[in-house]
Amino acid sequence: MRVLVTGASGMLGRATVQGLLDRGDEVTVLQRRPAGLPCREVRGDVADPAVVARAVTGHDAVVHLAAKVDVTGRWAEYARANIEGTRAVVDACRQAGVGRLVHVSSPSVAHGGSALVGVGAQSADPARARGHYSRSKAVAEQVALAADDAALAVLVVRPHLVWGPGDTQLVARIVERARSGRLPVIGSGAALIDTTYVDNAAAALVAAVDACGPVHGEALVVSNGEPRPVAEVIDRLCRAAGVPGPRRQVPFRAAWAAGGLVEGVWAVTQRRDTPPLTRFLAEQLATAHWFDQRRTREALHWTPQVSLDEGFARLAQAYTAA
Repeated sequence: MRVLVTGASGMLGRATVQGLLDRGDEVTVLQRRPAGLPCREVRGDVADPAVVARAVTGHDAVVHLAAKVDVTGRWAEYARANIEGTRAVVDACRQAGVGRLVHVSSPSVAHGGSALVGVGAQSADPARARGHYSRSKAVAEQVALAADDAALAVLVVRPHLVWGPGDTQLVARIVERARSGRLPVIGSGAALIDTTYVDNAAAALVAAVDACGPVHGEALVVSNGEPRPVAEVIDRLCRAAGVPGPRRQVPFRAAWAAGGLVEGVWAVTQRRDTPPLTRFLAEQLATAHWFDQRRTREALHWTPQVSLDEGFARLAQAYTAA
């Protein structure tokens, strides 16, 4: 199959491309910076219709991963990358006659701050989603699903808290804060959360390319399906990296209030670095969020092959070899 993958310079994008190549697909990648992958590469802005049209032409399927993923920045930046970028991909697919679009979203599009316990993929809700990233991804998901029809099958996949060797988002930030002694447990640390080892997330996206068509017009949450207490997950990530885990606890209400204060300071001063805490992060670390995987596994004919314990071991090996 001829597949275009946008956003292939990130950890999940690279793993997905490698999975497609390993099974013999012809792959093109589209992103701003070089991906260093053994396939055709188009470099440019995913929100530029001309660039996207050039990349999409001649493909059977598109996996749309490109997005602005952060907790700082102006709304206009998220809207351009995540919403306008998705519109450009949808329009290019229609013009080029592409039959399958796998749109990569996030469970945060349906998270309004309350616990998510054993639920499926609830509807994206921009009005309730927390922060610019989640809100823009919620709108983008609605744009993608609205394009689903007989000519273009659209399937949304929401990988949850993806991590693994080379992760510059979740793992690197946890390790850096733990190393500097700035990593507390928010609340009791007992809230159960799902996470996803990167190889499993990539395999799910490859499976989605095949499933898209017979399965379309819906969203599926992907995770390892092994809920663990958040304090355990953080401690295991820290141990894998060889740094001490959290040494203190902060009550949720205090963390939430501090997150709001930090957000205000970053907004007023227009700082571009990652803040130490936000209200969304406090909620994520103190609130249960794990998902029923039965529909996902049935629809994609997919099951995770790497357990969390094996993932932690692989992460430790990567840090030891670094």
